[in-house]
Formats: sequence, structure tokens, C-alpha cells
Amino acid sequence: MRTYGLIGYPLSHSFSKQFFDEKFEKEGLIDCFFDNYSIKSIEDLLRKVIPGNLSLKGLAVTIPYKQAVLPFLHNADGIPPGLNACNCIRIIDGKLFGFNTDYIGFRESFRVGIKHHHTSALVLGNGGATAAVVYALRQLGISYSIVSRQLHNGAQYVYEDLTTEIIAKTQIIINTTPLGMYPAVDSCPPIQYNSITAEHYLYDLVYNPDETLFLNKGKKQGASIKNGSDMLVIQAEENWKIWNS
Repeated sequence: MRTYGLIGYPLSHSFSKQFFDEKFEKEGLIDCFFDNYSIKSIEDLLRKVIPGNLSLKGLAVTIPYKQAVLPFLHNADGIPPGLNACNCIRIIDGKLFGFNTDYIGFRESFRVGIKHHHTSALVLGNGGATAAVVYALRQLGISYSIVSRQLHNGAQYVYEDLTTEIIAKTQIIINTTPLGMYPAVDSCPPIQYNSITAEHYLYDLVYNPDETLFLNKGKKQGASIKNGSDMLVIQAEENWKIWNS
């Protein structure tokens, strides 16, 4: 038996179990199982998830533990230098090997919507998912500014700083926060949506619901929009390759 899983808290928003359950059934992998591990503390990874779970071969990592898990890894060589976040763990003989596949999933999903004038981005949020996004933006040659509730961890703006002029000249806006994620579907990042135009490209890492309030407000202004569902599938398949390499 081979077991895989997802750690995070809460996990009511996650489609990972459904994705892998369907994958295992479709591919006839009758010895594979996927479990959600909703842990209130990252310390529970070593206290509750790993001990005695000898069939556990790999874990996906989601909010809020993509950075908090780093000190628990025995090896982080699979995480590119400068990308301080982990969303994939391979387990070998009880040792935790960390990787990041979020940046691959984001990059490949995001790039299909880029137009010639999309040269700079506002990245909303400053957590573990942000690290993967800005790493991918650097790979794509797109400049960016991080927007957070407070100036920390490299943030250039707080939300109150985002004037009409800043939004007008920065025609990519990426939401890396959980705002708008099910069940809190009535929330969205506090930006001036009336400054968005048809030249803008709004990308939301949230994939549940399909169209968040953030994306809906952008669409009403004529912007191109895309959610994180493709990113989820791409990074999940990359995780699967790592777990079975």
C-alpha cells in the first residue's frame, strides 16, 4: 500500500483528495490512497502525521504551512534557491525531502494569458504561495511589486497605497491570498476595481469557487481573468512525478 496526503488547515477548500482519488481509480492504482491531514499546528506533522504511518510516501503542503514546514525538512535541495516555500514532500525512510512545484504550476497556467503589454504585475499577498509566484514571474521576465497588509518580507506597497495610477500602469494583478475562497466567497482583496480596464489580466490562485469575487469584479471591467484550477492540476502531476521518481 502507498499512501499520500495533504497537510494544511483548514482543508475544506481543497480538491486534492478528489483529484488523486479520481486519478488512482482512472489509472487502476488500487494500492494507492490519499488522505487529508488537517493539522492545527505544523508541529503535528511530526507528532501525528508521520509517526507509525509507514505507507506514507508523499505529502502536498497548503495554507498556512508552505513556509512553516521548512525547518522540518531533512533535505530541501529540491527547492530552487531563493524560493523559500515548500508545497511537496517526498518521504523516504522517514526522512522528509522538500520540493516546490507551485512555481511550475503557476508559470505554465499563467503564461497562456500573457499579452505583449503585460510586462509588470501587482502580487497581492505575501505568504508561501507568493514566493512561488514571484519566482515564476522572474523566470518569465515580468517585473512585479508585492502588496501586503503591512510592509514586510519585501512588500513594496500596502493596499492603501494602490492609487488609480499604479493600477492603471500595472496591468497584471495576481491574488495569492485566500480571500474569496470557499466558504468565504463574499470577500476579495481591497483594491480599486474601478481602475481596472480591458487591458488588465487578473489571475487568482484560488480555484474554489471557479470565479471569485476578485475575478468577477475584474471581468465586469473588461479584464481577462483566470483562476488557479489549471495550476492545481499541473502542480499535482508534478508532485506525483516526484513522489514516484
